[in-house]
Amino acid sequence: MKNEIRYAGFWIRLVASFLDTLFLAVPIGILIYVLSGGEWFDFSQYQQNIQAAMSGNVNKALSDMPKMDRTWDIINLIILMTISIIFWRKYNGATPGKRFVKIKIVDAKTFNNIDNRQAITRIFGYIASVLTFFIGFLIIAFREDKRGLHDLLAGTVVIYDKD
Repeated sequence: MKNEIRYAGFWIRLVASFLDTLFLAVPIGILIYVLSGGEWFDFSQYQQNIQAAMSGNVNKALSDMPKMDRTWDIINLIILMTISIIFWRKYNGATPGKRFVKIKIVDAKTFNNIDNRQAITRIFGYIASVLTFFIGFLIIAFREDKRGLHDLLAGTVVIYDKD
């Protein structure tokens, strides 16, 4: 069975993440913005910063950062994490982006579907992968089994789906 396994590498996983941003994160972000009544993120300040940067006033652009509401940030994060876990459990380890590029998350030893503990550990492992200055993601490119820090913590691996 192991001879048939093809590990999904860094670039295909990056494409899947980009697609998940388009399919999941952007629509949820828009929903959170609407639900917050525009309080989540100050787009007017962001637009002013872009204009200042484009006119060469980089110091002004960097000094006046857009106001963000941390409560809505946390709500957005919780919703994204929950939806990711639901997709992994319901659709055999695949979010929409992973399904589109035909890869999925499985248990690293058995190559079976992941369980709830692995899904939750993996989602929090993303935070660890980010906090290591993204090294947790970059190691995917250098490991033979293409596992990131979040995979190692959760006992998962991403493989090409045969179906």
